[in-house]
Amino acid sequence: MYSTDIDPDGLLRRYLGDRRFLLALPRAVGLQMLHPAIAAGMEHSRTPRRLWLHKRHTVPLLIRMAYDDTDLSSIIRRGHEHIKGVDDLGRRYHSLNPDLFQFQHATYVDTLVTMIETFVRPLTAGDREDLYRDCGAWYRRYGISDRGLPDTWAGFAAWFDDTCRAVLHRTARGDAYRDQVLRPRDWVQRRVPTRAVRGLMHPVAQELWDIEVTAGDRRALHRYVLRRKAVAALSRRPPAVVRL
Repeated sequence: MYSTDIDPDGLLRRYLGDRRFLLALPRAVGLQMLHPAIAAGMEHSRTPRRLWLHKRHTVPLLIRMAYDDTDLSSIIRRGHEHIKGVDDLGRRYHSLNPDLFQFQHATYVDTLVTMIETFVRPLTAGDREDLYRDCGAWYRRYGISDRGLPDTWAGFAAWFDDTCRAVLHRTARGDAYRDQVLRPRDWVQRRVPTRAVRGLMHPVAQELWDIEVTAGDRRALHRYVLRRKAVAALSRRPPAVVRL
């Protein structure tokens, strides 16, 4: 996996710019705020107390990089080179560390796959491999080392699960964002019902943050998915990064 070429007709470009990916982002961000270094790095944000305003500023550029073949990696480096310090476990971090950057990217890959399978359709094994190959090309456009990036979807899924269970911890700085993750108050995520947000949470986030996903949460998510499918069926506009 060394290419930065992305299939123009593949699943990545079909769905990454889809509004439903943004609506599913609490899943990714819920994991990110359980990573001690990522949670600590929020102190460098323009809006350190408003998690979703921070994501509104940062996520669209990452999505744009999957669609724009222009080299934008210098923007990534300039925007992250000053984000460094000590996390709540007393460990030094730098946001351009490949392991850290790869994990944050991985949360978006996991959320994209979950969004497609929840809001669109189940993916075949071949779909997942094709999508993951394009996600690898998307990651390389950041200009960050891919030395630890698994080569296959199966390898990625195992690595991601192991990393979540070994690396993620509750910390004081992470806990400060728990309510904002579960009840977003900014950007498009504020329109997602709280029960649906809970239903979308990754199992590790559910466990670490003591979130009990009830039958009512699952029913609420199902109703929300049906509404979003109806909206998507009525809209004939293709996904476009300029609308993010």
